Amino acid sequence: MAALSTADSALYRADYQLRDNLWARSGQVFMTGTQALVRLPLMQRWRDQAAGLDTRGFVSGYRGSPLGMVDQQIWKAGQKWQDAGLRFVPAINEELAATQVLGTQRVESDPEKTADAVFAMWYGKGPGVDRAGDALKHGNAYGSSPRGGVLVVAGDDHGCVSSSMPHQSDQLFQAYHMPVVAPANVAEHLEFGLYGWALSRFSGHWVGLTSLSEVVECGATVDLDAINARAAAWQSADEVRAATGFAPPAQGLHYRWPDLPSLQIEERLAHKLQAVAAFSAVNSIDRHIIESPHATVGIVTCGKAHYDLMEVLRRLDISDQMLADAGVRLYKVGLSFPIETTRVQAFAQGLREILVVEEKGAVVEGQLRDLFYNAPARPAILGKRDAHGQPLVSALGELRPSRLIEITADWLIRHFPDRFADRRALVRDFTLPELLSNDSDSVKRLPYFCAGCPHNTSTVVPEGSSARAGIGCHFMANWMDRETAGLIQMGGEGVDWVSHAMFTRKPHVFQNLGDGTYYHSGYLAIRQAVAAKARITYKILFNDAVAMTGGQPVDGVISVDAIARQVESEGVKQVVVLSDDIGKYEGIQGRFPAGTQFHDRAELDRVQRELREIEGVTVLIYEQTCAAEKRRRRKKGEMADPDKRLFINEAVCEGCGDCSVQSNCVAVLPHETPLGRKRKIDQTACNKDYSCAKGFCPSFVGVTGGRLRKKAGALSSSQIGESGQTAFARLVAGLPEPAPHAWTGPYDLLVTGVGGTGIVTVGAVIAMAAHLEGKSASVLDFMGFAQKGGAVMSFVRLADRPERLNQVRIDTQQADAVLACDTVVAAQPEALGTVRHGRTRILANVHETPVAESLKNPDASLKTDGLLAKLRFAAGDDRVETFNAQTLAEDFLGDTVTANVLAMGYAWQRGLVPISLAAMQRAIELNGVAVPVNQAAFSLGRLAAADPSACAALLGGTVQPAAAPVESVDELITHGMGQLTAYQNAAYAERFAALVRQAHAREQQVAPGSEAFTRAVARSLLKLMAYKDEYEVARLYTDPAFRSRLEQQFEGELKLSFHMAPPVLSRAQGGQPPRKIELGGWMLPAMRWLAKGKALRGGVFDVFGKTEERRMERELITQYETRVRELLPQLTAERIKLATDIAAVPLTMRGFGHVKQANVVLARVREAELLHRFDAARYPAPARAPQAGQLKGIAVVSA
Repeated sequence: MAALSTADSALYRADYQLRDNLWARSGQVFMTGTQALVRLPLMQRWRDQAAGLDTRGFVSGYRGSPLGMVDQQIWKAGQKWQDAGLRFVPAINEELAATQVLGTQRVESDPEKTADAVFAMWYGKGPGVDRAGDALKHGNAYGSSPRGGVLVVAGDDHGCVSSSMPHQSDQLFQAYHMPVVAPANVAEHLEFGLYGWALSRFSGHWVGLTSLSEVVECGATVDLDAINARAAAWQSADEVRAATGFAPPAQGLHYRWPDLPSLQIEERLAHKLQAVAAFSAVNSIDRHIIESPHATVGIVTCGKAHYDLMEVLRRLDISDQMLADAGVRLYKVGLSFPIETTRVQAFAQGLREILVVEEKGAVVEGQLRDLFYNAPARPAILGKRDAHGQPLVSALGELRPSRLIEITADWLIRHFPDRFADRRALVRDFTLPELLSNDSDSVKRLPYFCAGCPHNTSTVVPEGSSARAGIGCHFMANWMDRETAGLIQMGGEGVDWVSHAMFTRKPHVFQNLGDGTYYHSGYLAIRQAVAAKARITYKILFNDAVAMTGGQPVDGVISVDAIARQVESEGVKQVVVLSDDIGKYEGIQGRFPAGTQFHDRAELDRVQRELREIEGVTVLIYEQTCAAEKRRRRKKGEMADPDKRLFINEAVCEGCGDCSVQSNCVAVLPHETPLGRKRKIDQTACNKDYSCAKGFCPSFVGVTGGRLRKKAGALSSSQIGESGQTAFARLVAGLPEPAPHAWTGPYDLLVTGVGGTGIVTVGAVIAMAAHLEGKSASVLDFMGFAQKGGAVMSFVRLADRPERLNQVRIDTQQADAVLACDTVVAAQPEALGTVRHGRTRILANVHETPVAESLKNPDASLKTDGLLAKLRFAAGDDRVETFNAQTLAEDFLGDTVTANVLAMGYAWQRGLVPISLAAMQRAIELNGVAVPVNQAAFSLGRLAAADPSACAALLGGTVQPAAAPVESVDELITHGMGQLTAYQNAAYAERFAALVRQAHAREQQVAPGSEAFTRAVARSLLKLMAYKDEYEVARLYTDPAFRSRLEQQFEGELKLSFHMAPPVLSRAQGGQPPRKIELGGWMLPAMRWLAKGKALRGGVFDVFGKTEERRMERELITQYETRVRELLPQLTAERIKLATDIAAVPLTMRGFGHVKQANVVLARVREAELLHRFDAARYPAPARAPQAGQLKGIAVVSA
């Protein structure tokens, strides 16, 4: 192909608008497969209008990946879509959607009809096809109307990317005697969809369309003129009948009133299939790709597998002409059931063997075998198995070029060794390369609940209980510390317990059930459990949105009181409502059944303990709006935005992580300070759930009345968007453009990152920019649960014309470049497998975005060095470049929201994005979101890549440098003495210094130059001596540094409150730790007085010092001093490492109250283990260590 160039700045499609993907009648547009399904009814309506038909269109279905966004895209199309004569009625489940569709085919025969006929489309994911089977069978049996027609779109997730299991709908459609079309790309969704309606009208069948996740979820350039031309060439019903001689039976093929169940329907199905054969014989969507008059072998492909094979041939450097010259034919099937026999028979003439390449289980292969089995000359049919019965083309998982390349090469070499034997060497270039394994292997970016998600709290179960998972975001509790496991089909939640309970000693389980699933079919599961007298508590998680597929409303009228009345009428024993705003129910409790209990969500543990003791079925309705939906509504002004935010006083924070344990919230982040890792709240991500304040720690401050202070970046808001009037604009204007690229094949760019941070936008902008330039592009976003903070990979493929782009996924060793906006995702095997050593360029953002592991392990590390080592091993040291997008964005723009757009600009300037600057800027403009800021971020990325010194000069002195770590031993001692003098007095500080100096002297004596042991002693002793009692917490709050840090983040009139558990006001009850309370701003003056009480510390008048915790803390100091002095005489150079580990043990004794006590228990066990290894004769082996699970609710630190 021609070189992809960044030099040409002229836009081929300068006037292109995003709405063109729906409303343009001709030309080339860029659209996703989902958008194609929304456009499809419009195209059919336009065709009917041109033919003089007054039809209407109807769409119904149920959302589910890969068709999870169909409804949102229709709503986005707005009133104009409906004004085109189309109607969309989302259904509460798939079978009822199919039944709604059936009704549309009755219109044509209705004497009171308001339109000539109605064409309809049903959609649903693979399991929805299963569920709707009976309705679809009835619909297909009764049939379509002559000018109506039904298209049944099945979203198949072959790779089980976002489903409970892989699924394939083809065989189900066959069992229903339903014809099936198999589009291979986005454009064919339009062409084959139109064909499906035409076939449905002619034959009376409903027609299935298989929509694979890798196809329907991608975006691509589509040529509307080519589709229109092919559709215009289809012959009419009269022409088909004339050409084939097909005559429908006297009773006809289509739906008519009143059809009743009888054998006639079955007979009509047989006639319908004959009609399909006649129509497809004249109007075929099959393609002869390679014709060869003297061919001896052939290949038959179907659906997406066709382009997988074409990519294999490209990689093997085998052209169509080379295959034709060798004697190989290639045939692409469009109508996968029933196959069109006349063209296939002509294709097979003279062939001795046919290789069938298709996805998953065989569909076309079996039909070919049936067709030729009794033929006079029958070719051997290979596909899922070879001639010896051994597996060949895999039916497992997703088919990819890398899984086909060896099969294809071997097959060609077997038949034509003289022509293709040398291609075997190329197979190695496209097989999975060796990947480096190191200490970062365990670092994974798992999807997780959003910040402030109700499920963070609602999915917790009491100690001793377990829960069953269900369909929905709450399924992610399976990989959290929630005693939750399992999955059942949608609507079967809890029913498996009915039989299980009969054969187990376990008396009770909890069953999570989302409100969307309840409305879909889960209500019947509760009815079954009641009928069986099961002992189970259904936790109905009422979140007011279907969050997993994009925040759509539940399809119907549903409310907490309606659910309560429904389940009570079925006979549940007790209904309890919990809410984060329980006061809202005070005036409406009369709407609920008598006996319904109402509690604040803080009572969840107690309520669940009570419910699990009740015989029979109980229901707990946990009501709290989805966090993502709250954010959307607040932005639109549809929901009040609480004035309160939380702030963590890092000086008080111990870094124990109990706030993360209690809230399970990803907005509570690790925060590195000179005194170690603490916690901070990501105010941008925070959804104001406030659960983190339950962490047993006095560091949480409520801030009311102020607003977030936007960090002063080097670029002011007045500078952003100005053209050539500022130093920044002048620097950017003077930047050189990258040299034109010279790749001669498709250009493949992989973008990796974290869900919810704009990675999908980056891929979409680049693909749109290529489209604007007149190039062809495709983009596939691999997400799964990634919108919940999991891994996202955006596969962007560019070429000069569409036929150069085959499959949409970047396959093994195929990437030209990787923009690693997140190195954790980039270092996973799925991404690394695309890298080719010495060819792929990697631009890696080294900013560390915490992974979910940090919620349970306060010391979790991303091991960035190990991740980068993997990238360098895969690509080559000279092919990897690093930068920090978040730091640049925060320093210059004041926040990190646009960090990934900045990274895109950096990559463009470094030559990783071969698109013109004009096209990139226009694509950002078309995206329509914060355009000036995003344009500035893109330009900033360019400047950082081309002239980092200019960036540094722009910063000047506006950004505060990070606090320098304390390094030398003398500095450690000086720093510690300063802290302890403020903490108590100079004598107390000298006690610290004396032991550290003693440790340092001994370490230098046995291992000159070593300081590790001394450093560990200094840090641990300082921590123990500066234990945070009431006087110290008060001192830290009244230190001016606290107010300074607070005002760095907030501005305005601030009202403060303090989340604490003072012993005099809050005590442990019922085996539960003391409950924290919120104390007003009056506490700050009180703490000024309290801070002065440090002189009483440890004395007879120290009223706080008499508690068990304070006595333990004082004992820990003397025990540690004794231990260090005990170790010093035994210290040797060989024992330094082990002694350092022992000396560092107190650093894990973090937290307050019961949290600290639990961590001390763990630390003492760890210390005993280390001491036994240090001197087995002196220190006995420790008793069996307590496991983390024994200390419920405690953040367990790493060893």
